[in-house]
Parts: sequence; structure tokens; C-alpha cells
Amino acid sequence: GTSIGDSWVLTPVLPEVECIDIIMENPSRTKRVSTIVFTLGKIPLLLLLLYLFVCSLDILSSAFQLAGGKVTGDIFQENAVFSNPVAGLVVGILVTVLVQSSSTSTSIVVSLVSSGLLEVQSAIPIIMGSNIGTSVTNTVVALMQAGEREEFKRAFAGATVHDCFNWLSVLVLLPLEAASGLLRRLSQAVVDTLQLSSGEEAPELLKVITKPLTALIIQLDQSVITAIATGDQTVSNQSLVRRWCPATELPLKVHNQLIMLLLSCTGGHLFVNCSLSDLAIGLILLACSLLVLCSCLILLVKVLNSLLKGQVASAINKVINTDFPHPFTWLAGYLALLVGAGMTFLVQSSSVFTSSITPLIGIGVISIERAYPLTLGSNLGTTTTATLAALASPGDKLAAATQVALCHFFFNLVGILLWYPIPATRLPIRMARALGSHTARYRWFAVLYLLLCFLLLPSLVFALSMAGWKVMAGIGAPVIAAIVFVVTVNLLQEHKPHCLPRSLQSWDFLPAWMTSLQPLDDVITKMTLSCRHQRGDCFFLLFFFTILCSFIFYQMTGRFPFFSRQKYSENT
Repeated sequence: GTSIGDSWVLTPVLPEVECIDIIMENPSRTKRVSTIVFTLGKIPLLLLLLYLFVCSLDILSSAFQLAGGKVTGDIFQENAVFSNPVAGLVVGILVTVLVQSSSTSTSIVVSLVSSGLLEVQSAIPIIMGSNIGTSVTNTVVALMQAGEREEFKRAFAGATVHDCFNWLSVLVLLPLEAASGLLRRLSQAVVDTLQLSSGEEAPELLKVITKPLTALIIQLDQSVITAIATGDQTVSNQSLVRRWCPATELPLKVHNQLIMLLLSCTGGHLFVNCSLSDLAIGLILLACSLLVLCSCLILLVKVLNSLLKGQVASAINKVINTDFPHPFTWLAGYLALLVGAGMTFLVQSSSVFTSSITPLIGIGVISIERAYPLTLGSNLGTTTTATLAALASPGDKLAAATQVALCHFFFNLVGILLWYPIPATRLPIRMARALGSHTARYRWFAVLYLLLCFLLLPSLVFALSMAGWKVMAGIGAPVIAAIVFVVTVNLLQEHKPHCLPRSLQSWDFLPAWMTSLQPLDDVITKMTLSCRHQRGDCFFLLFFFTILCSFIFYQMTGRFPFFSRQKYSENT
């Protein structure tokens, strides 16, 4: 059970419950009807906001692909890099962060493997990296709840539990894979025992609903990124924006001669005749999609808070977070895991599912203990969709595509076996709680976390790995040893301080900036004119994140986006 004072869960306010009880005991007919109508009117509004929220996530992914898609393709051309598993891991992270779609990065890897440009052994670290990179989306969504400290604390913890799980799984499985080839051998054994034959395309479930709106705004030609990655120079100057519909042939007889006319039409979306560069269009869509995302999320939280009050919130909280009676208490978590996998299969995107439950975690309807198995199930669900997509590949690419998809599946499955069945091994929950507590106190820490985990740290590790194993071991070993030492001492200080020397029973002998974020917080507060104490925290963080993305893409492309023109080769 949970205590009333636990800030990690929703605690209904008693006066509000008593007030509701009094009203419901003797309500007037008019008031009762108006209350019911008003409540029912919020449900279509809630569905509309959720629809726009999901569509904005789709547009956000397209924006990142436009802004960084060609850079992504160029990265994959450096095949010599992938002989280093650490470099492959970092490439997977950075590429997925750039295109905001693990499906896109995975499809590129499948194309490289099936064409013989990349071995399965080298592709596995990239798949691991894409698993980490895809979790950045719901972390960004959590930033939108920065206005309320307690909501932000829960939302950020619920979002980062995905990150913590992925990072811990990689720390164990990447060295194990490099030493033994566990995932490669396991996936190869499964492929060898299956009688593979090409099937139908994976079903589009949620996209059937969202595509009519998103297709009116932007349509992308995904094959351009894959073609660049496989070394096709004919598409180097081609835009990712779809300018033409797929061509169709029309037979026509003229003087007893059969002439085939090639018919095509312009794509019917907002940017079909736009002369701006891909980068400029991507940045425009990035800003607009983040604005819609932020607005929808804020309104979603307000509508949910108005609907989930008092006894309603308490009842929903009990249904979602209560365990089964003894001795079947353990079944509730596995049921949540299956629900997460099933829902992700329906929406065909782990980012959409985890981002959708983030506001529910923030307002306390879903506890972090229940969000954890939902997230793990979401990881499995997205690999199931990828496996179905792989089974739809042509015959010559079927085995390689299926093996890569199975590697993704087994990576998540082994990770679940490591970090879920035994309660003592559920370290991601404790790590996420610590991150949530720090972020609630120092809200700028959320942006710092995103920069460190998804950009600066991967880039640093990539640079060290490219310098050679000796350099990486010489720098990495002392850093890892220091981290292990600090974590061990912290645990002993908390549980058995008498086992430590007197000087190590606390960190008081160190300077304040080494043991607390408060000195840095004071500096940042002065620099931002106390912006973090205002209600506009989420907009400040959103604006900062947008400017940061723009600067990164500008540095990677070497040109200012709105004044550079690009010549597009349009095949008519």
C-alpha cells in the first residue's frame, strides 16, 4: 500500500471528496444534468487532444528526419566505424535521437545487413543504441510538466525509468555480446529453425487514423535516407520531402502502336511546392510540433485533473496500481507488461505509448512501480512490430531482416529478465526516483540530463573509442573505478556507516560544488533571471531545447538553414 503523504502517488484531497459526497446525496435535477453533460463533453475534448498529441509526435519525428536525415545516412556510410561495438552503440544513439524514430534507424540497419555492407555482429550494437535513443521522446514530453513541481517530479521519473532500463541493459549485454555473441547466436538459431517466407506488410493500425492529418502537413520519402546510407550517390541532392506521388503506367494505342504513358501527380501536402531546404522545413516543423505538443499536453493534464477528482481518482488509482491478493501479487506486474506490449503493438510506436502515459504518471494516476512494467512491455511490443515488418521483406533480404529484428527482441527480453522478475534487481525504479527528485528541485537539471545522456556523453565515448582501445581503457577505467567507488561508499554511508573510516562516513570534507547542485543552481538562477521560479518553466525549457536542436543541426550541416537553397532532383 501507499501512505497518504507519499508524493509519488495521487492523494485525493478529503474536503473535495466530502463536498462531492454532499452534492451527490441531495443534488438538484438541473445541477445533476448539467454536471453529467459537462463531464461527458470533456471526453470528446480529451480524445481530440490525445489525437493531436499523437499527430504532433509523428510530425516531430518527420521534422528530425528532415533536419538530420541526410547526416544520418552519411554516418552509416562509415562502415569501418562499426567494427568497434562501442562506436556502433553511440552511432545508434545519435542517429535515433536525430531522426526520432527507432523504426527508421532499424530499417537502415536492416538494409545495410541485407545488402552485405554490414554484418549482423556489427549491427547489434547499433540496435542497442537505437533502443536508448528512442527513449528521449518521452523524456522531452516530461519537460512540458515542469510548471508543477510534484507533477514534474513524477513525470520525469516515469519517463527516465525507460532510459535507466536501457542503459543498464546495455552495460551488461554489450560486453557480453562482444565476448560471446549471445544475441547473434540466439537469433541465428531461431532463424535457422524457421521456415521463412515473405508475408504481407505489417498492419497499420493507429496510422490509419493519424495519417489523414499528418499527410496533409508533410510527406517524406524514407528511401532517400536508406539510399544515402547504402552509398547511392544519385540521391545525394534529392530532397527528403515527397514532391511526387508514385508513378503509374497508362497504356495508350496510337496508330496501332502501344505507347506507355507515365502518369504522376504532385504530393498533396503543405510543403510540396516549398523552395526551402530540408533543414529549414525541418526546423519549422520542429518548432510548430513542439508548440502543439506542449499545448496539447498542458490541456490534457488540465482536462484529466478535472475529470479525475476525489473518489473517481481514488478508484482509478486503486484499479491500476493495486496488486492481486496474496499469493498472486506478482501477477499484476506481468499483466501490466502484457498490456504495455499489446498497446504498443496497436499504436505501433513505443514512443507514442510511453509519451501518452507520461502525463498520467505526472498527475499520479499511474505509479512509477506500475509504469515500469508498462514501459518494459512497450519495449517488447515495438520489437514485435519490427519483426512483422521484417517478415514482409523480399526473399533475398528476409533472413537478415528477421535476424536483426530478433536481436532487438532478445535484447529487450534478456533486459527484462535481468531487471524485473526479482524486486531487488529493479534498479531502474530507484534510479528514476533519484533523477525525479533532483529534477523537481533543480528543473534545469532536466535539460542537462538530456544533453549529457543523449549528446555529450555518447559523443565523448565515440571520440574515445575511435582513438583506440588503449586510449579508451586508459581514460575509461579510472572513470569507471571512481564511479564504482562513489556508489559503494554512498550505499555504505546509508546502510552501514560504521563499516567506513570516520573520514568517509560523510562527504562534508569535499567542496560544496562536488557534493551538491546548489552552487550551480545559484549561478544558473542568476543567469536566467530566476526563470525557473515562474509558471513558465516548461516554455522556457521548451524554448531552450528548440534553440539547442537548431544549433546542433546548424553545426552539423555548416550552413544557415533559411538562406541556403538546395537543388532537388525530381523524377517525373
